[in-house]
Amino acid sequence: MTTLQGRPNTALLVVDVQNGAVEGTYQRDGVVAEVGRVVGKARRGQVPVVWVQHSDERLVRGSDDWRIVGELTPGGAEPLVEKNHADSFEDTILESVLSGLGVGRLFVVGAQTDVCVRSTLHGAFARGYDVFLSATPTRRRAGRHRRTRSSRTPTCTGASRRRRGGRRARSRPGTSNSAAPPDVPYPGAGARSDHRLAS
Repeated sequence: MTTLQGRPNTALLVVDVQNGAVEGTYQRDGVVAEVGRVVGKARRGQVPVVWVQHSDERLVRGSDDWRIVGELTPGGAEPLVEKNHADSFEDTILESVLSGLGVGRLFVVGAQTDVCVRSTLHGAFARGYDVFLSATPTRRRAGRHRRTRSSRTPTCTGASRRRRGGRRARSRPGTSNSAAPPDVPYPGAGARSDHRLAS
């Protein structure tokens, strides 16, 4: 469970689903559609959606590559955080945005699991968040993804792994919540449950 005090809420973090980031990725259209499905489910469940948009020499701010894909549109009241590093928390306003929303639990979804999604998962974990990789199949570029033995679904090395019936990020050593799927509150999390994003 989260180690952040007074922050019982859940948010969905959508990382780098931008034209240049998803171009040429494995099953691009299916991935974008699935991200849209999860975003829609979050909105229907009144779970805050926070968008992250990356800028670098390839994704130049203001360029078409930099823009969020046309199939997805951030809501007018949904925060958008710009970043320049792989970790969405590094040198950004993300922590203050999540703190203001009272968020201590994150579902993360996005493009290129082996880069910014992985770094953001690690960044959230290190900061005390209860963090899950969404069941959405975020994938590497074609030809660079690897498949796990159990699910044959591409995932990033070390950041997450697919179990039969669910997907999870690493859990803290010594806790009993390592097998909890995204739709089940962690043991000891209390009566409140904001897990409304599971498939």
